Amino acid sequence: MPELPEVETIARGVNARVRGDRIVEAWFSSYREPFKTSALKQAKGLEGRTILAVHRTGKHIVCELGTACGRPLDESKGEPDAQWIVHLGMTGRLLVTTPDGPVGDHTHARLRLKSGREIRFVDPRRFGRLEFRDLGSAAVFKGAGTEPLTIGADEFAALFRGRKLVIKAALLNQTLLTGVGNIYADESLFRAGIRPRRRAGRLTKAELERLRLGLLAVLEHAIRMGGSSVSDYVDADGVRGFFQLEHCVYLRTGQPCRQCGTTIRRIVVAGRGTHYCPQCQS
Repeated sequence: MPELPEVETIARGVNARVRGDRIVEAWFSSYREPFKTSALKQAKGLEGRTILAVHRTGKHIVCELGTACGRPLDESKGEPDAQWIVHLGMTGRLLVTTPDGPVGDHTHARLRLKSGREIRFVDPRRFGRLEFRDLGSAAVFKGAGTEPLTIGADEFAALFRGRKLVIKAALLNQTLLTGVGNIYADESLFRAGIRPRRRAGRLTKAELERLRLGLLAVLEHAIRMGGSSVSDYVDADGVRGFFQLEHCVYLRTGQPCRQCGTTIRRIVVAGRGTHYCPQCQS
């Protein structure tokens, strides 16, 4: 499943290409699974709207929309009056292309834009979700947990204080930190020198600060590298990321640690394959 750096990379790429463009026509497939909002309601809500901005919230891509037909946007405020929310699921892709580009077998949405471009949502396994929100009758979409790229030291420590969860499971809990998944939990624990089975509530303040800084460094570097392409992930142009080439522990079972040479081990924590160095992490 795409995690924070992958979703951030896609959101930035889509924003750079379609911000300010207008949705002329919206087409959706006949499959029901990808649609949190019905295809008919999405098409009706999207057509005629302007894409004001595209950004990431947690593991979701949020398109801020305005200027619906018959309801002109107050340009002095520049405030959205609707949102289109995309969750990529396990294998989802959000691509910006041209109408003559090959249409994949698992394409579930095509938004034709005034510029001539198209936004396409492709998802072979159909675990992704598409939602339309009219902000006149629905609340603005917000992530369940705290944003890890901006959280401060005291707030980060407070998230884990007194918790009996092991720290790997706590990092994956989206109600605590939004957007962190298996790859970046493993990599940040390695950077912090913390074993994944340590109890979150027993970590010292110094250890938690190392973890916060390690997580921030890993996420920011992964974003610069375009994310990790370990499965189906590609960016808005269909290009693979490069951060997987710099993983220190994730999916490196049996290989030597890049830091000390000790063999990387794999265990299962909270039902997820977990990778760590028994020498560098304690």
